[in-house]
Amino acid sequence: TGQPLVTATQSGVNPDIHSERTSPSFPVERVTNLLDGGAELTATRRHVESIINSDSTFSQDDRYFLTRVEQYEGSVRRAVRLREKMKELGWADNGTEAMFAFRVLGADVAFGIHNGVFIPTIKELGIEAQIAKWVPLAQDLQIIGTYAQTELGHGTYLRGLETTVTFDPSNQEFVINMPRLSSIKWWPGDLGRSATHALVLAQLYTQGKCQGMHAFIVQIRSLVDHSSLPGVTVGDIGPKMNFDQVDNGFLILQNVHIPRENMLCRYSEVSPDGTYVKRGSDRINYFSMVLTRTRLLSAEIIPALAKACVIAIRYSVVRRQSKLKPGEMETKILDYQMQQQKLFPQLATVFAFHFMASSFEAFCNQVKVQIKSKGDFSSLPELHALSAGLKALLSDVCSAGVETCRRACGGHGYSLLSGLPSLYTRVAGSCTYEGENTVMQLQTARLIKNAGFQLQSLLQSGVEQYVAWDSTSILLAQAAIAHCQYTIVNNFVETMSRLQHEPEIQQVLQVLCDLYALSGILANAEEFLHDGYMTGHQLDLVTASQRDLLTCVRKDAVSLVDAFDYSDQQLHSAIGSYDGHAYQRLFEWAQKAPMNAKVPFALFLALSSCC
Repeated sequence: TGQPLVTATQSGVNPDIHSERTSPSFPVERVTNLLDGGAELTATRRHVESIINSDSTFSQDDRYFLTRVEQYEGSVRRAVRLREKMKELGWADNGTEAMFAFRVLGADVAFGIHNGVFIPTIKELGIEAQIAKWVPLAQDLQIIGTYAQTELGHGTYLRGLETTVTFDPSNQEFVINMPRLSSIKWWPGDLGRSATHALVLAQLYTQGKCQGMHAFIVQIRSLVDHSSLPGVTVGDIGPKMNFDQVDNGFLILQNVHIPRENMLCRYSEVSPDGTYVKRGSDRINYFSMVLTRTRLLSAEIIPALAKACVIAIRYSVVRRQSKLKPGEMETKILDYQMQQQKLFPQLATVFAFHFMASSFEAFCNQVKVQIKSKGDFSSLPELHALSAGLKALLSDVCSAGVETCRRACGGHGYSLLSGLPSLYTRVAGSCTYEGENTVMQLQTARLIKNAGFQLQSLLQSGVEQYVAWDSTSILLAQAAIAHCQYTIVNNFVETMSRLQHEPEIQQVLQVLCDLYALSGILANAEEFLHDGYMTGHQLDLVTASQRDLLTCVRKDAVSLVDAFDYSDQQLHSAIGSYDGHAYQRLFEWAQKAPMNAKVPFALFLALSSCC
């Protein structure tokens, strides 16, 4: 008898992918250590992952076949179980283990805004008494918080927020109102069904004067039966491209009263008589957004492209298509230069962005220390501008890169079971949340000196400043992108310079650095030619050099994506698993589809009734 067409999952590793791992030019484990921040952190991460992967509560084997309600309820169960695990194992909320746990689970565990924005913002903007009151309750899930900033009519333009908070000295309370339809809070995660409290960003009015945007803690649901409190209307905003497990919501507050003490007041406060007292920079209220962007880079945006590269490159060495030479086996599609041209610049981009995010996080921590210990706000504008520019560039590039990886996998990349469509629709959201990218680029452009020669010319000719700014906004956005690209390349070079004691790693990273830089030049060739920075001949040399680099990357491609050290449980991909059995997994996973569970009798009844 011959081998059956369909068998149980094959044991071992697909020979086509095994052969790719036999002789890497660099120590894979050391690159993993470098990406993690050291061998000890690699060990800690793997320990955390093993704990999570061994607990059935965190299993998501059926993730592609669940309803939205089932996805939401599953994410809540995982959040509660994670909190139990953290207590059981003594993992601190701000500790290394918790950080890795949240990164492993990502948005698939509920209360991401609660843990990632609500609690950190209270810690950053609240005084010690407020931190002592609210943070323990939040950490123990006795309350669930959200961050209510975006409104139906305003998002990135924070000065345009319409929600008002007016201080009433007669009863020492703030009164919150949303005066029109456009002022409804819209989009906050954890708000639709989960949150008991909201950190509301609103315009503060006291003694008849608006003092700008400030943050206020507002209880919105009962702690007894979870019903909405008087004056509060709250619910879910409905289906989205992704994040079905997250209850993004809307919030209406009408004459809601909160105590004076509920205004986060580390840097500004309202005294009992209504006097407004400010300490530090007005920009401090933007600091929570900077922290959120920092976390987004390392926890959501860059990992999306990294996972897409893992899936696409692994699949490309087990997928054979056509023949380069007659009489030979069909060729691995990764051996085709066109496939390399699609995927290897994406791989180089992941490394470039990872090192940039690490450096930016260090800069962010440095500024945080300056503010808290010295009251020094001088670096905050630069931090805010750089965070805006990096968020915009990285999310744009990563979302486009994930889509490139998806297309490179052909028809199977269109299947949800590949894991690629979900990665794309998830990272695509980062192009608009926490600031629409074009607006983010323009915020960066404001900080760039001498980028607006045309702007200066228009101003000198008598054009109003706001008109001149809008007239040059395309050029300014391009300048912001160029500034960030330069910063990333420069940071990549500096990272390599610190690896002189590990020449094998330095050599492979040099190839990736060159590939990232040259691919950036080719992607913007028109500008380099137009501005006279390159000739056509020089551009031909860049093209030839890039092709040579593709060949250099080819022999190490699988080992490089292996260095990211993503488990199969994190990839959720039938075609990107470590063992390379893509076709077998696709077939087996398809059997789980509810459509295959029973005969669609209702269909036959409907057809018979019309005949």
